[in-house]
Amino acid sequence: MNYRHAFHAGSFADVIKHIVLARILTYLQDKPAAFRVIDTHAGAGLYDLESDEAQRGGEWLTGIARLMQARFTNETIELIKPYLDIVRAYNPKGELKAYPGSPLIARGLMRPQDRLVACELEPKARKALIGVLRRDEQARVVDLDGWVALPAFVPPKERRGLVLIDPSFEAKDEFERLGEAFSTAFAKWPTGIYVIWYPVKSRRATDTLAQLVAQAAAAAKPPGKCLRLEFSVSPQVDGAPLTSTGLLIVNPPYTLQSELKTILHELEMPLGQGGPARFRLEVPKP
Repeated sequence: MNYRHAFHAGSFADVIKHIVLARILTYLQDKPAAFRVIDTHAGAGLYDLESDEAQRGGEWLTGIARLMQARFTNETIELIKPYLDIVRAYNPKGELKAYPGSPLIARGLMRPQDRLVACELEPKARKALIGVLRRDEQARVVDLDGWVALPAFVPPKERRGLVLIDPSFEAKDEFERLGEAFSTAFAKWPTGIYVIWYPVKSRRATDTLAQLVAQAAAAAKPPGKCLRLEFSVSPQVDGAPLTSTGLLIVNPPYTLQSELKTILHELEMPLGQGGPARFRLEVPKP
């Protein structure tokens, strides 16, 4: 499949992924020591929701647009507030016209001592990302393939931080490459937090990836923990747009699983298509 950021900006998959990203970075802020964010497939950084790409599928209308209009309990409001505050910052007039990608979500939750490395190989997207991060001394845009960058940039000198792996899945062997690249990087930096995004279209491919990642985490010294999240807005139909998104979170903050249970339950109604969405949140077996 082809999952290019510009066509899917603000979709339900982005909403889930970026809420998780914001919760982890909020957790990392609790300690004064610096952390680093490594975004291996960063994209353009900021997306125009009125562009031809965004309008073609209109996925943001059933993603971030619904989230901004939904009502939540006070507990969930507090948990998703860091994420929504960043989205609102790029839409100051209250109209939803722009959506910040993962580099800007991360940048919005960094302190002066923290750093971002954003890797983007596609020339147009890289130029746009450089533009939105121009003169930012805490952020570095790297013209490097994410699969090469992943083992090259770990461990960071801060020894704390998060790696976001969010490829476009254009190649047929992307799941295999993802598993191998993660295993190599994790062997070098077993104490980092890793967030791995994947589309849920083939149960065999996703189960194999989850098992491989869980095995690599369990084999480390000290062993790492793994959390698997999948969120489906409707049944997946062959040839239809993506309706199920997945995340593997390695070394999740100890609070994350309970926080996500609270959040995801309240996302079932606003993000569901043709009925409530469904989610699974579990610890995969190695």
